[in-house]
Amino acid sequence: MSDSRLVKISKYLSKYLRHTPDAIGIKLAPGGWVALDDLLTACATNKFPITHEELQAVVESNEKQRFSFDSTGNLIRANQGHSVKVDLQLEPVVPPDKLYHGTGHKSVESIMQTGLCKMSRHHVHLSKDIATAQTVGARHGKAVVFAVNTGAMHQAGYIFYCSANGVWLVDYVPPEYLKFKLGTE
Repeated sequence: MSDSRLVKISKYLSKYLRHTPDAIGIKLAPGGWVALDDLLTACATNKFPITHEELQAVVESNEKQRFSFDSTGNLIRANQGHSVKVDLQLEPVVPPDKLYHGTGHKSVESIMQTGLCKMSRHHVHLSKDIATAQTVGARHGKAVVFAVNTGAMHQAGYIFYCSANGVWLVDYVPPEYLKFKLGTE
C-alpha cells in the first residue's frame, strides 16, 4: 500500500469524520464514534472504497494520530479537530505548566491582541513541545510558536482536555497567557 494512498485516505477521513459526516451519509455517535462497517459502506457508496486493512494502516501509521479505534475495534473516530457539533466525551485534565501553539507568522499581531480563539473548531489546539507546534505552524506559512502559561490559566479556572493522541484542548487562550517564541527556549 503506497504512502500517497494512505495520505489520500487520511485526508478523506479527516474531511468526513471531522467536518461533513452527513455528506457521505454517516452520523457521529457520542464520542464522535462511527461503526467501521457503516464508514466503509459509506465510503464505497460515495466512490471512495477503503479496505479494512487500509483503514487499520491509516490509524496505526498516521504521524499525528488523528484517528483511533475504540477498545472493541468496531468503532472509529477522529480524535479532535471537529467543526461539526460532537461531544467527544473528554474529561477535564490538569495541564502541564506550559504548552505551545504553532501558527503562521501572519497571525502573530492578531493573536497578541485577541488571544487564541477556536474559530470554527471546538477547541484551541496546544502541543506539549515546540517541535510539534512548529510543524503545525508550518501548515500556515512561516511557522511561529507561542508558549502558553497553562498552569496560570488552570489556576484561573480555564478547563483543559487532552485528546487520545496527546493534543491539548482549551476553549480560548487570552493574550496575557501568551509569550511569543522564535522556536527555541
